[in-house]
Formats: sequence, C-alpha cells, structure tokens
Amino acid sequence: MTVTHGTPLTSEITEILVTRCGLDADAAARAPAASLEELGMDSLALLELSAVVADRWRVRIPEQAGQLSIGGVADLVAAAGPAGHTENSIVIAAPLPLVWEITNDVARWTDLFTEYAVVEILHRDGDTVRFRLTMHPDENGVAWSWVSERTADPATWQVRAHRVETGPFDYMRIHWHYDTEPEGTRMTWVQDFAMKPTAPVDDVAMTARINTNSRVQLAVIKERIERAYAGGGDE
Repeated sequence: MTVTHGTPLTSEITEILVTRCGLDADAAARAPAASLEELGMDSLALLELSAVVADRWRVRIPEQAGQLSIGGVADLVAAAGPAGHTENSIVIAAPLPLVWEITNDVARWTDLFTEYAVVEILHRDGDTVRFRLTMHPDENGVAWSWVSERTADPATWQVRAHRVETGPFDYMRIHWHYDTEPEGTRMTWVQDFAMKPTAPVDDVAMTARINTNSRVQLAVIKERIERAYAGGGDE
C-alpha cells in the first residue's frame, strides 16, 4: 500500500520510505504526524532516506531526521529551493502490457514522439538501456542532443531514467509509472530537475516548457497507441 496523504512532495517522501526504507504504510497513514522514529525507522533506514533525498533533490537531511515527521522531511526539502518538478499523465484506451511494450521500445521512439529525429542505442544491460536522443532542429536551426539512461522494472510497471549528459540541467531525473484503470492504462511522467546557473532559463520557465511539451507528446502517444491497438498491433 502507498500512502497518498498530504502534498505531492509528502507523498513522494512517503513512497521512498515505503519502498526503500521499510516503512509500514498503514502505520504512517494512521499517524501522519508521528516522527520517523515513532514509525519504526532505524538509523539504517534514515541513512537510506538521506542518500535518496541527497541524490534526488540535492538536500542534506540532518542527523536529527528521526525526530521529524514525513511532512517535516517534505517541508525541509521544499524549503531548500525551487527545484523543478512536473507531473503529467494521460489515460490510453489500450491494455497495460501493450502500452508498456510500445512506450519502452526506445529504438522506435522516432515513430512514437514527434520531437525526436534520431535515437541511437549505445548500450544495453538487462532492462537498462543507454541511448542518445537528437531532436528535430528548433526555430534557430539547433538540433539538441544528449545521452540518457533508463531502467525499466516490468514487475512494478515503473521506469526510472536520468540524463547522463545534462547540458543546461544540473540534473534531470525521470520516473514513468503505469496503472490500470477502467478506461485503459494511465501513463504518468514525473520529472525532477534543476537548471544550472548558466542555463538560458530558470527552473520556473523550464517547468512551464516541460509541462507544455509533455502534454503535447502524451496526446500524440495516446492517439498512436490507440490507433495501433484498434488495428490489432504495432503501427
């Protein structure tokens, strides 16, 4: 069970504690104001939480973290700065296994997304793939390109990715997850990032750009997968 009370950041911290630190989700739901120590988080669990938070948000959790509630940890992360965060989703009228197969076939992303001109697979290791994406030229004739790496987990219908070549980003981390709904499959994209001080746009502006582009691409992907499903297979 995943706790979903509070803010999106509180929910994300809770998810980390449940999946990485052994938190009892039901106990957390019953006592949202309890400290991490009261919820049974020992020193090893707190070290794991600190490592994940430092990696994801570049925020240092103090040694007294055990005295904080989950909401307190979320407040600490939020107060550290306006790092970019986006979350967008869409329901696709097709079964989850098909949506998973099509959207995780990275080599064919040029057929799925409208923004990518070239996909070059650089390395595969099990469910992890490293690849170079090159976009179609922008209005200034620049074809942006970067290397990313993503790891799919078919057992949980989740994918985690990050940019290896970060370009204007200090970091960029991506989490896709898929859920079955009565109307089909909900695909959700979550992106956490921060822009470098030298970047041409700040976190707020990039958040707006990513939200706009994600909604466009999700709509395109929905249409293409639904057409493929209606036709009995991949396009």
